[in-house]
Amino acid sequence: MNIGVLNSGGDSPGLNAVIEGVVGAASRRGWNVVGFYDGFEGLLSEEGDERFEWLTPAACRGLRAKGGTILGTVNKGNFAIKVGVDQKGAIEPAVLEKTKATVRRLGLDALIVVGGDGSQSTALLLSEIGLPVVGVPKTIDNDLGATDVTFGFYSAVSIVSESLDRLETTANAHQRMMVVEVMGRHAGWIALEGGIAGSADVILLPEIPFSLENVVECIKARKAAGQREILVVVSEGARLADELVLLDEKTQGEVRLGGIGKVIAKKLEEATGIETRSCVLGHIQRGGSPCSYDRILGTRFGSYAVELVEKRQFSCMVALRGTQMTAVPIEEAVKTLKLVDPDCQLVRTARDLGVCFGTEFLSSREPEVRTARDLGVCFGD
Repeated sequence: MNIGVLNSGGDSPGLNAVIEGVVGAASRRGWNVVGFYDGFEGLLSEEGDERFEWLTPAACRGLRAKGGTILGTVNKGNFAIKVGVDQKGAIEPAVLEKTKATVRRLGLDALIVVGGDGSQSTALLLSEIGLPVVGVPKTIDNDLGATDVTFGFYSAVSIVSESLDRLETTANAHQRMMVVEVMGRHAGWIALEGGIAGSADVILLPEIPFSLENVVECIKARKAAGQREILVVVSEGARLADELVLLDEKTQGEVRLGGIGKVIAKKLEEATGIETRSCVLGHIQRGGSPCSYDRILGTRFGSYAVELVEKRQFSCMVALRGTQMTAVPIEEAVKTLKLVDPDCQLVRTARDLGVCFGTEFLSSREPEVRTARDLGVCFGD
């Protein structure tokens, strides 16, 4: 049996682990694996312009520890059909015919597609024209609703946490405020978990509308209590006055977010008088070797994808539910983004630690709250 594997969309720590998992599981069954370069674009290979490579266990040994992807990836091109939330484009018929010709020429019995919601939408379209497809979820944002966790997420969280640890020491030395912008277009999971792990004072998320006035009040209370440093973490998709901050108008697909950290830093410095610096972690969150959890999860995803091929469970995506692997229809997997519930246990935990989300504070225990406020306690409101 011959199976193909490709990764599409933004890179994520753990992509190589998936590839090693696929190759290892396929080889143990006596199957062959072809890896396509540069995402779906590799499917447009022609004789004399081959954009793929037959992969062997020997060539893939130890890949799980390496960042990036040996196959390369793209988030634009002939197969980019996502143009916004709940908006899908189309693939040219000639491109689809060329794709089917490549699959026939290589004698592929299945295609494993590693990608986020946009890539899985493309995979679904390919399955609808008759190609046997299995999906593997990939996004550092951890916002795919069908799986509990996606690989790359905890590597990104670790980078955010470590960055906050480093910024805390320099902020403390100079009595400064640091505003750190992290990835998270629609979902604030990286900011939330990275912020908790890195002892952030303020966390601003796309899912929780915030008021700068409330943030300023919290910061002033902390400074009045003698705290030297202030750490603010903000998702790139957080809305200021219900507006997104954009790098530019649009690229192919979706608008590019970025710059909200700098905007908020300026406003907070003006309102508090605290010397403030902003830092955009950007693609540092995507780069480098995956953490041990993502190495294991990526390898498990790749191995289980081959199991689904063996069972001929096509048009499905691998998912982690609890500690167990399972399969969900791709059509269901791309329907819902997994967003932060403003009242989830993780947010409540952050509030218990005094984290401010910039929201109004509502409590039936106002007398106790007022007493605590008089003592300089911040309740994260």
